[in-house]
Amino acid sequence: MMSTLSLLALPQYGLVTVFVVALVSATLLPLGSEFAVIGLVKLNPELFWPAVLVATVGNTLGGAVTWWMGYGAEALYERIQHKPAQLKALDWLRSFGPKTCLLSWLPAVGDPLCAIAGWLKLPFWPCVGYMAIGKFLRYVTMTAALMWAFPGTYAPAGL
Repeated sequence: MMSTLSLLALPQYGLVTVFVVALVSATLLPLGSEFAVIGLVKLNPELFWPAVLVATVGNTLGGAVTWWMGYGAEALYERIQHKPAQLKALDWLRSFGPKTCLLSWLPAVGDPLCAIAGWLKLPFWPCVGYMAIGKFLRYVTMTAALMWAFPGTYAPAGL
């Protein structure tokens, strides 16, 4: 009988697993998806680019969900008065606009940035575009770095 981990590493399930983990980890839940990506790539080196792309799509969709959560939460919170430090941070984010979503890849602050972008009603599609760019660059960098740190497997051409 095949173990659960072995089953999830199979290409037909592994990419789905990476997608779901990446999507959930881009919400406000504390979860990282890099280990799912690197685990799949270590077991199936030929899936480097598909895993990076699937993780990027899942993580970007999770960021979009978080944007909508922020958009909805703003209406509820506006009834409460903002503190000066919050106003300063919101003004800073508003001044950079959707480009702040390039930072959505950052640990701890990236996912809340997506929610704040929704909260500020920054344009949805430009925010999603910047999220996708930042998240793609993170997955390429992190996966390649982890493969370099733990050698002995395939490294795709061009890296």
